[in-house]
Amino acid sequence: MGTPFTSVAAYVAEGTGALGVGIASEIFGFDRRPRGGPGFDFAVCADRPGPVTTDSGLKVVIEHGLDRLAAADLVLVTSWDAFGLEPSPEALAAIRTAYERGATVAGYCTGTYVLAAAGLLDGRRATTHWRWAAAMAERFPAVAVLPEVLYVDEGRVVTGAGGAAGVDMCLYLLRREYGASVANEIARDMVVPPHRDGGQAQYVAAPVPVDCDDERLAGVLAWARDHLDGPLTVETLATRALMSQRSFARRFTAATGSTPHAWVLSQRLNRAEELLETAGLSIEEVARRVGFGTAATLREQFVRRRGVPPRDYRKAFSS
Repeated sequence: MGTPFTSVAAYVAEGTGALGVGIASEIFGFDRRPRGGPGFDFAVCADRPGPVTTDSGLKVVIEHGLDRLAAADLVLVTSWDAFGLEPSPEALAAIRTAYERGATVAGYCTGTYVLAAAGLLDGRRATTHWRWAAAMAERFPAVAVLPEVLYVDEGRVVTGAGGAAGVDMCLYLLRREYGASVANEIARDMVVPPHRDGGQAQYVAAPVPVDCDDERLAGVLAWARDHLDGPLTVETLATRALMSQRSFARRFTAATGSTPHAWVLSQRLNRAEELLETAGLSIEEVARRVGFGTAATLREQFVRRRGVPPRDYRKAFSS
């Protein structure tokens, strides 16, 4: 899976989204090594050092220029307010230089447009804020724009949708490079869901919230997470919720945006990742504890989600 990134540079321009700068700083700007987590050489960069005004009017003083951006292992392009403006040639050159060096480049919301302008999305799938998806597809016909997903992984080029999807994209990059336990711990610090998944490793088409606002269903979800090794059929869950199966399924989907089957599968795979990383259990025992029954079933489901078998995942991310 390669060497995880250690230096991270976030690019901002005049009118940059304050939320985007905050997301990048919150996830990559804190040294979590004293608590056993990762620490990154993090910098916020602009075309030239100095003050930058965000979309909300907040002024941010940027200390680093494009030379720091070009040298980073991971380049993040945050959202900005001026979708119709051309990025500076110097910024595009620095992003291309980083990519040609072997860096991973990622952008979300209108930041995806900057990667397209740099030519890094030609022939690739990408996403952006749904409001700008049609305009981006028209402006960059060589890019396959997917407006319905949260993020898209194209190897060393990763793109995310708008708003809070920047959190999803960054946590996904951490999960991909450092494993589920690191991403989950940082998500807990931020009090956000650690992983919203629709069944694909590359992108999320149908987010599955970790919790819901329905008190009765929330209790059932908590119970199910503690009993993943047992049969979690719709009948079992509906009985626990004191509902008919039809009423339960309808209410579950309305509250979570997912079917009961998809939610249970997601929870089982998430738990399998954690056990593979942190516990010295056999693959067979992991399969039993998360409710897949056999190692073969776990392997089939795991390969679909992560693209690698459980043993390879453990070898890469075991602590």
